[in-house]
Amino acid sequence: MNSFISIELLLRWFHVLFGVTWIGLLYYFNFVQGEYFKEAEPGAKADATAKLAPRALWWFRWGAMFTFLTGLLLLEVIRHGHGWDSYIAVGALTGTFMFLNVWLIIWPAQKIVCGLAEGDKAAAAPRALLASRTNTLFSTLMLLGMLGSFHGTGQASYLITEGVSIGLVTVIALIVLLELNAIFGKLGPMATVRGVIHMSFLLALVSLLLMQFV
Repeated sequence: MNSFISIELLLRWFHVLFGVTWIGLLYYFNFVQGEYFKEAEPGAKADATAKLAPRALWWFRWGAMFTFLTGLLLLEVIRHGHGWDSYIAVGALTGTFMFLNVWLIIWPAQKIVCGLAEGDKAAAAPRALLASRTNTLFSTLMLLGMLGSFHGTGQASYLITEGVSIGLVTVIALIVLLELNAIFGKLGPMATVRGVIHMSFLLALVSLLLMQFV
């Protein structure tokens, strides 16, 4: 038992540490750097794009990678020790989509924007922005899933192995639709920092209500 607890604690520690690195930089890109680039002089913006952004993106993408890997290991430990509930399922799903967005959309597009790879910068920048905004949208729900696991009440406290609630199915469907929008859709209300923050908390609140009471 002591060995199991030690492994779980260690995994949680690394998972949160890498997650802080990843999500902290996600917020930096969306709330700070992006807004600065709108106002920066062309020379300053070009210098930051060539020198600052690639360094930040290195920590960003590898923070995502190790958050994802430690999360997978932690899921396996939780499965054997406690079983999965609705919260952990939603947290894992949003985290997985966010990880895939980083490595399959944001990083390839940002390599083009930063001049590290050939491609159409005019097309790559909006693609990266939409995926990054979607990750920001998902971030509060992902955190809710991480923290809420086995601390909720009602339907959300039921183990996945004992049945899946309509509320959980609805939340998963909503997440999938939002991810499809990240790939094929538009920014919509996420075009502004205020908009994506409001939508992120709204998504978390709606998902919480669905998991708890439906």
